[in-house]
Amino acid sequence: MAGPLSGLKVVEFAGLGPAPFCAMLLADMGADVLRITRPGVPVVPTDITTRSRAQLALDLRSAPGIEAALALVDQADALIEGFRPGVMERLGLGPELCLARNARLVYGRMTGWGQHGPLAHAAGHDLNYIAISGALHAIGRAGEKPVPPLNYVGDFGGGAMLLAVGLLAALNEAQRSGRGQVVDAAMTDGAALLSAFMYSYTARGEWSNQRGSNMLDGGAPFYDSYACADGKFVAIGAIEPQFYAELRQRCGMTDVVFDAQLDVAQWPAQKAQMAALFATRTRDEWCALLEGTDACFAPVLDWDEAPQHRHNQARQTFVDLDGLTQPAPAPRFSRTPSRPPEAPGETTLAEALARWRPEPASQETR
Repeated sequence: MAGPLSGLKVVEFAGLGPAPFCAMLLADMGADVLRITRPGVPVVPTDITTRSRAQLALDLRSAPGIEAALALVDQADALIEGFRPGVMERLGLGPELCLARNARLVYGRMTGWGQHGPLAHAAGHDLNYIAISGALHAIGRAGEKPVPPLNYVGDFGGGAMLLAVGLLAALNEAQRSGRGQVVDAAMTDGAALLSAFMYSYTARGEWSNQRGSNMLDGGAPFYDSYACADGKFVAIGAIEPQFYAELRQRCGMTDVVFDAQLDVAQWPAQKAQMAALFATRTRDEWCALLEGTDACFAPVLDWDEAPQHRHNQARQTFVDLDGLTQPAPAPRFSRTPSRPPEAPGETTLAEALARWRPEPASQETR
């Protein structure tokens, strides 16, 4: 099995959103992840977040199902669950019991609000978690309401990816101590952490609480997207003076209004001129002029276009599995590359236990 996490055994209790995405990241990197689902839940090949792992149906409301799950936990290095606080304890699969049976187990818990706090037991989704973290307030146009940034910030960035980091950190420590621990990954915590850069700007008085008026939130004319003559869009990110100068030179932005790049008072006039400028050519024409230069330019591609872009094709950023186009594993490893995505499949308890059974200690031959 390929990947830097080859040999790592992970039990995933099937849930929604960030927990499966975290399990997918580990499976991409070579971990042997076993996904436990309820009986009757089919394998869904089009659910990309379930790729590269086997699915085992267990009735966790029955004693035999719990015993089977615990037998797998006994052999696992890590566990991932994404239920509300207390659910795993009520099932008889809580961390106290599991760690008593397997002292080196790293027990990963993925929730929106965290395992404790006044909101811990409330329902919620990505939008709610990033709302109380401050992140949602900052996303959107000036004078308009906040815009949901899909579910990148809470579910996947602040949730799944930070859970993966936490699991790997705890697994690294367990190799030294022989002792596992619980990783409490809350999307509210993670979304707040992702805002560290913005809090730095705020502390220096360089970030306004007025959304759409700052350098990175669409307020700056040199860091925004613009409509082209064909109705498609381009993205401009020319922050540094030398990149801004190249953008001006290549686009013919000679008006003196562009001289004061960081003068916020000039931004509305600069943005109006840039909007008019980019509307004079098609997106492809702007690509011919600016793509690959230091003007910090890129075309805004949709889901169908992105896999066809020459840079993404050169890096094989997207792969095709049985007709399903999907993002390839990331990041890249020079010596232990991640394994190619595989379609999810099914397994039996006997097969899973046999695969995870510890190998007998080798004896020296005499």
